[in-house]
Amino acid sequence: MTLPCDRFVRFDELTSALHELAHDYPTLVSLEQYGTSFEGRPLWLVSVTDSTTGSHRAKPAYWVDANIHSIEVTGGAAALYLLHHLVTAAERNDETTLQALRTCTFYVVPRANPDGVEAALADSPIYRRSSMRPWPWRERHQWPGLVQRDINGDGRVLTMRIVDPNGAWMPHADDARVMVPVPADGIAPAGVTRYRLLSEGTIEDYDGFTVPTPARPESLDLNRNFPAGWGTSTRGAGDHPLSEPEIDALVRAIVARPNICGYNAYHTHGGVLLRPSSTTSDSKLPPFDVWTWKELGARCTALTSYPVHSVYEDFTWDKAETMSGAADDWVYEHLGLFGWTTEFWDLVYAATGKRASTDIWYVGLTADDELAIAQWCDEHGEYYLAWTAFDHPQLGAVEIGGLDTFRAYVNPPESILVDEIRPHAEFAVFQALAAPHLDIVSALATALGDDMWQIDVGIANTGWLPTHISTQAANERLVLPLIAELDMPDGVAVVGGPNRVQLGQLSGRSAQRLNAGSRNDGTPDRVLARWIVRARDADAVARVTAVAKHPRAGSVQRAVMIAD
Repeated sequence: MTLPCDRFVRFDELTSALHELAHDYPTLVSLEQYGTSFEGRPLWLVSVTDSTTGSHRAKPAYWVDANIHSIEVTGGAAALYLLHHLVTAAERNDETTLQALRTCTFYVVPRANPDGVEAALADSPIYRRSSMRPWPWRERHQWPGLVQRDINGDGRVLTMRIVDPNGAWMPHADDARVMVPVPADGIAPAGVTRYRLLSEGTIEDYDGFTVPTPARPESLDLNRNFPAGWGTSTRGAGDHPLSEPEIDALVRAIVARPNICGYNAYHTHGGVLLRPSSTTSDSKLPPFDVWTWKELGARCTALTSYPVHSVYEDFTWDKAETMSGAADDWVYEHLGLFGWTTEFWDLVYAATGKRASTDIWYVGLTADDELAIAQWCDEHGEYYLAWTAFDHPQLGAVEIGGLDTFRAYVNPPESILVDEIRPHAEFAVFQALAAPHLDIVSALATALGDDMWQIDVGIANTGWLPTHISTQAANERLVLPLIAELDMPDGVAVVGGPNRVQLGQLSGRSAQRLNAGSRNDGTPDRVLARWIVRARDADAVARVTAVAKHPRAGSVQRAVMIAD
């Protein structure tokens, strides 16, 4: 089958495509419902792994979810492209991805907020930050002021401009569609009309003079409802951590899979890869964790050109007013995982060749950026519209036009969608392969005489990350230790100690990088487990199997060999 990765699809088509995917690739894909949205839609989780080499829970896993924010539909397309990339690896002879499927699991949630996305993709779209649940006013009362909606029936929500001699905006001298700020001295060029700008919509209880912009009845931000750093001062955080069914279900699904070793949330926009912390400077985080984020992120930049930024260091306008409650902070602080937020698509970069300022979410576009964007849009489709007169039911004569934010600024045009999202699938595979991977390197039984045998089992972490993943996880004791035991037939018994033993955590190859100057690796990635057993004969010993399990690094076993 072909997954619909090159366009933005409604929920029913998405659901059909996922069921078809599971049907067509039964040894790779399984589909399950992990929860239900506020409006009653199933929340789908796709598990992908080569089941002939073990179950999805027996391998280290990488988690990707998308579309927590309703209008950021590029993330959902990227999640579908990742699924396409995984299931077609054999057709491409992609040995790297095939190795990841043999040894790892991918958990993918293509649409964490189906209600909000469905509203955004409707014929008459409704744009919400996230959930459609009315909050904080539960009765859906509409307070006086601007109600954003498509009022001229063209399926877009654009901008309205109203002639106002005291307005803050005026047309650009080179393109009348582009609105630029009136200079600080308030003096516009002679003969230039000034305007006030409003989002397209109607005015509830208009008093003939003022246009309030109240918080909408549905103003929840699902990416502020996670437990890490949750607080009522953060806009849209909800009634309490996990108050929203979509986030409660997502958190429970992740916690129920302790084999998850990495996390990525797919969002838009900005063309950047964001990492925690949202509330803490890098100088207060464990140095190993900051170094690891930078090492992993460098591969993303190489594959996608997206730069990597700390949310606190680079994207927080006022360090005294931080925002948390986000997914990537939660997975790091509570689970010790290296979490990411991918912000797909940078229209400024596409139009100018220069990355947008990290302050753009606060200060907006420059006049030069706006002009370049208008020109770029003309080359790629009808995304920067001329101002068209409209008889507004409350305001009277207005004009509607400007940038189609949904189709060009927040999301790329569908004609270039696949090119934008394609390389991020390779980044997901890279990170999955960087996870800790458990291996039993040797399992030998040596005869001691008098029906006594010594069994030595050498266990190694062959992955790049340590079994506990991060220093945060180690410091907070967030990960259970490696355990090992012998699966023994009748006639074999351990003597002098327990069969099941705890063996702590194992370093990964990343630790060797940090000691590169000494050229003295040692073996922090290995451990030797030893048992003394009594057995009636060598044949019984030869039927002993060594088993090693780690909640994140996987479960492995190996038959014991009789030493010469």
